[in-house]
Amino acid sequence: MRIGELSRRTGVNERLLRYYEQQGLLRPDRLPSGYRVYRESDVVTVHRIRALLAAGLSTAVISQVLPCVRDDGERLVPTCQDLLRQLRRERDRMTTAIEELETSRSLLDVVITAGRSATD
Repeated sequence: MRIGELSRRTGVNERLLRYYEQQGLLRPDRLPSGYRVYRESDVVTVHRIRALLAAGLSTAVISQVLPCVRDDGERLVPTCQDLLRQLRRERDRMTTAIEELETSRSLLDVVITAGRSATD
């Protein structure tokens, strides 16, 4: 299938599909004319990419994770031994970022509260 059809079937615009290719997440065949030709399995791959992006993973991490997941109904299931360790590291990184943002928000709340008091 061509990129337009893959876009229609996945709901992902063509520009993003090209980006996924640049990141090594998709590997379409090329016709002599240069047109990309995607396989049926690429529809599933794009859905997996979207799910992993929604989970907060970067495309760099997804390129490592993608070969090690399979679909199990509505969820992705790890299939490689080291994948869980890597995903836990990513979750820890996210937790740290969330904690830092919560601290920043609290500090900003102090400034906002002080500003309200000053204008009363």
